[in-house]
Amino acid sequence: MTTAHVLKAEHLTLGYGDRLVVDDLDLVVPAGLVTVIVGANASGKSTLLKALARLLAPKSGRVVLDGDDLQRTSSKEVAKVLGLLPQSPIAPDGIEVSDLVARGRNPHRGLLSRWTPEDEAAVATALDQNAVSQLDGSTALALEAETLEMLRVLLGLPSEFSGVFVSGATMSNFVGLALAREWAGRRRGVRVGDEVIDPSTAPVVFAGSAHSSISKALSMLGLGRSSLRPVPLLPSREAMDTARLAGLLADQSHPCVVVASAGTVNTGDFDDIDEIAELRASHDFWLHIDAAFGAFASVSPATAQLLAGWRQADSICVDLHKWLNVPYDSAVCFTRRRDLQLDVFANNADYLSQPGHDPEPIHLAPENSHRWRALPAWFSLTAYGADGQREIVERNCRLARELGAGIEKSSDYELLAPVRLNIVCFSPAGGSAGGAANGGASVAEVAAIVNAIGDGGRTFVTPTALFGRPAIRAAFSNWRTTEADLDVVWSALSAAAG
Repeated sequence: MTTAHVLKAEHLTLGYGDRLVVDDLDLVVPAGLVTVIVGANASGKSTLLKALARLLAPKSGRVVLDGDDLQRTSSKEVAKVLGLLPQSPIAPDGIEVSDLVARGRNPHRGLLSRWTPEDEAAVATALDQNAVSQLDGSTALALEAETLEMLRVLLGLPSEFSGVFVSGATMSNFVGLALAREWAGRRRGVRVGDEVIDPSTAPVVFAGSAHSSISKALSMLGLGRSSLRPVPLLPSREAMDTARLAGLLADQSHPCVVVASAGTVNTGDFDDIDEIAELRASHDFWLHIDAAFGAFASVSPATAQLLAGWRQADSICVDLHKWLNVPYDSAVCFTRRRDLQLDVFANNADYLSQPGHDPEPIHLAPENSHRWRALPAWFSLTAYGADGQREIVERNCRLARELGAGIEKSSDYELLAPVRLNIVCFSPAGGSAGGAANGGASVAEVAAIVNAIGDGGRTFVTPTALFGRPAIRAAFSNWRTTEADLDVVWSALSAAAG
C-alpha cells in the first residue's frame, strides 16, 4: 500500500538575491500535489517549488518530509520519495463517488474528476513550458521527473529503468534503436555517435511482426530498412517463433538487435518475451520491446503475464496517447542504459546546461525543445491512481472480448484472430467472387464497410490486412467507453452489413 508522505514548509522565507519571493510561509503539501503549487508569478512558482523540494536553500525556515528535515537533493531523488503513484483516486472531501457518476464523470477520476484530457492539454499549452532544461526556470522538469517515476511504478519496471518523454511510439522506438546501434558499435570497438557508420559494423535487427515505425527508425538511423530481418511467425499468430529466432541468432558472428512486440497492431499479439530473454544466455543481442499498446497490460493481473520477462529488456517503447488517454503527442522510452543515451543525444552548447550525473531531457532525446507532455500524464496518473488505470484496461479488454464473441456468432462477420488484449480483428463474412485471393472480402468491400461506419459519425474502425487478407480492426482504449458504446458499435456494424 502506498505511503501517504506529507511535505511541509515551516516559516519559509526565500528569494533571489535581495528580492523577496516567499515570506514566512507555512504550507502542508500532500505527496503528488507538490508540483502544482503556484505562486504570485512565474518566478514565485518556480522558486517555491524548488525550495519545497530542497533544490534551493531557504533564507530561513525549514522544509520537512514526514517530520524530518530534508537535505539538499536532486529533483529526481525527490520524485522517488514524493512522486508515488496513488493506489486509489484522490477523492475530494464531502463528495461521494455516486455524485461524480451522477454528474457524468468517470468515478475513477477522483479529485480531478472535472478535468478532461482536453482541459489538461489546454493547461499545458497555456503554461507553454519547454521541459528540457533547468535554464527555463520552470516547474516543468520537476514534474516531468515525478511523472516518469509514477509511470515506472505503475508499469512495475525495476528502479534501474529511467525514462524520457518523446512525441510518440515512432520516436520512442527511434530512441531505443539508437541506443541499440550505439551498444552494438561499442561491442565492436566503435563509438557510433562520434564516427561515420561503417556498414560492416551495423547490427542486424530481428523482429517478427514489427510495427512500421521500426523500419522507419532504422532508415533515419542510417542502418537502412534492409537491416530488418523477419523472423518466421508461429502458425496463425503474429508472434515470432523463438526457436527459429535462436537459429537465426546462432548464424550471426556479431552483436544483434531483437525487437519484441508487446501488443501488435492487428491482433494485439505478444511475442514470448520471457523465452526471447532467455536466449541472451547464449546469444549477444540488445532487446528492445515495442510495447506502445501492450505496456499497460502490466497494470492488470488478468493480462500481466503477457509481459513476462519484459523487465529484462534494454529499452522499452510506451505510448501514452493511447491507453493513458492523454492528448497527442506523448510517449516515453524507458531504458536501463542512460549512459549510452547520454552519449548518443548529448547536446553540447555553451549557452545550454552541460550534462551532469542527472542529465536533463535535452541530453536524452532528439528534441532540443518539447511541449510539457508530462502535465497531462501527471493529471491522468494522479486522477485515476493505479486502481483507476487498471479498471480502464480491464474494462476495455472485457468489451473487446464481448465484441469478439458477438462476431463469432454473427452471420455478417468473421473473427480472424482470438482477442488477446483490446483489439478485435475481423472481416465481412464470405465476400464476392472477386474477393481476396485467399478467400474472404476484397479490399473494396472492407473499405465500403469502414467508410459506412465512419460516415455514421458515432464510432469508427480502421482497415488493415492480416496475413494478406483484407480485414477490419477495432481497438478499445478510451477511458469513457462503456457497455452502452458496445451497443452503438453493434448497431453501426449491422447497418453497414446491410
